[in-house]
Amino acid sequence: MNKQKLELTWIGKDKKANLEPRILVHESTKSFNFHKSEDDQYDNKLIFGDNLLALKSLESEFRGKVKCIYIDPPYNTGNAFEHYDDGIENSIWLSLIRQRLELLWILLKEDGYLAVQIDDNQFARLYILMSELFGEKNLKTICVKMSESTGVKMSSVKSGGIAKLKEYIILAGKSGIKGLKLEKIRKEEWDPEYKLFANGVSRDELEFIKIKMNDKDRSDADIKKIDSILSKINFDSNIDNIIEKELGINPKLITSLKKITDWKFKNAWRIFRSVAVPASTKEIAVSKKLSFENQISSFSIITPTKELYIIKGDFNIETPQPRCKLLFADQYLEIHPGDFWSDIKTTGLNNEGGVNFTNGKKPEKLIERIIKMCSKPGDLVLDSFAGSGTTGAVAHKLKRKWILVELGEHCHTHIIPRLKRVIKGEDPGGITQLSNWTGGGGFKYYSLAPSLLEKDKWGNLIINKKYNSQMLTKAMCKHMGFSYSTDNNYYWMHGKSSETDYIYVTTNSISYEQLKSLSEDVTSKRTLLVCCKAFNCDENSFDNLSIIKIPQALLNKCEWEKNDYSLKIQDQ
Repeated sequence: MNKQKLELTWIGKDKKANLEPRILVHESTKSFNFHKSEDDQYDNKLIFGDNLLALKSLESEFRGKVKCIYIDPPYNTGNAFEHYDDGIENSIWLSLIRQRLELLWILLKEDGYLAVQIDDNQFARLYILMSELFGEKNLKTICVKMSESTGVKMSSVKSGGIAKLKEYIILAGKSGIKGLKLEKIRKEEWDPEYKLFANGVSRDELEFIKIKMNDKDRSDADIKKIDSILSKINFDSNIDNIIEKELGINPKLITSLKKITDWKFKNAWRIFRSVAVPASTKEIAVSKKLSFENQISSFSIITPTKELYIIKGDFNIETPQPRCKLLFADQYLEIHPGDFWSDIKTTGLNNEGGVNFTNGKKPEKLIERIIKMCSKPGDLVLDSFAGSGTTGAVAHKLKRKWILVELGEHCHTHIIPRLKRVIKGEDPGGITQLSNWTGGGGFKYYSLAPSLLEKDKWGNLIINKKYNSQMLTKAMCKHMGFSYSTDNNYYWMHGKSSETDYIYVTTNSISYEQLKSLSEDVTSKRTLLVCCKAFNCDENSFDNLSIIKIPQALLNKCEWEKNDYSLKIQDQ
């Protein structure tokens, strides 16, 4: 008896496009680079073409290599936007998005994440589909506030409706939802108890202390270094004076409140408060305090459970529960955003990145949170619905490698100009200042090659006349499962699938004598797939050679001459 499972069904679910693995054609005139430092990232890819064909093209080279994928597909709302035809019948939408998700999953690393942003119209169907494909235990849904409760979004309220203010991000982890690095966000208000300002210490030094506070395997050398750092701190309890000095404003004025609060949160890494300690902790603190010849500003203590506390050195040992334990403001005035992100500004984005993309642009801050949560500098990020290029811009500023795919003409009118500004350090908006971005790096522009086979005037499939010998060789490597790699010492080495298995591609007919010579050159230690127009011997004549005819061997491999699998409503 077959075990039944819960799944989503739709018209045409059993049908899948038999995709042609196209090669990518590099166009240097549309590529761009700008050298700024040795850490610049240049090997980024901007691909112009149908994203389903592009993902198939990337499959062989990037299988299991992408750490973070973010996509923002058309939501199937039935409203045609300026740059996207964003309406499609549900069954067609599901079929097209399903095949894209399957390919994206193949590209993802074992510890990688796929984030799909969607709204109410397809959320339920998409969640069930992703549960079926990836397993519900590997999914997490995040709700994101994407609109303010003002303006045109509230028009539905007049007729008794409910305004739509949120969207969803369905996060899928290939190895489950774990290992994420979701940054904390600041609380709305500053706690006035945090008023001890630390002078004479660097941020890196305090970060070292925070790391070791969470490391119960810290060494004696670590504790010695911590005490050395703490001993040189000069605490100032009059934080208003410091604010007045640094900002040049009167901290007592109400009009200065926002600037003061922003300054405090920005400097939270060096602002503290003191709290009372129980008798057992006081005993440890008093013992260490009395061990010093002179009073020092602060020092560390280790509890029996190996917790490390910072103690302010001037406490009164006669007080039963002295307020001597110090807490970092940035550790207690920041909260984990959880699965409801309501703090990201979503208005005033029209000019972010220097491009206008009505109804389609996502905040750089949102994409930054997703990328930083799922990856680290140097990791590869992919977006196959690139839109206005936000994912590429943010990934570049965060020093990640990236691949963008876009079919629309805004690839040229929006994405390229935006990325050039980022690379030249001429984009002041978005996360530029927060990420300390100043420019550098580059990208290579690619377009999808035309179909390898085309029909002649009699309807027969032949090799496309636009293909030169190198393009043909690269295409055959993709179709036959080889990596394109030539060797000047061996004319027949055009690619390899292993250290001993190679491929040779030619449009010529090959005689028996030529094959015999080729077999001797290959030797018994290697094998070679020979792809040629014709040959005049039995295909099994040589133990180390496999021989096929092109294009005959390719005719039934995939759908030829189909260039558009896009999520559009044309002809629907």
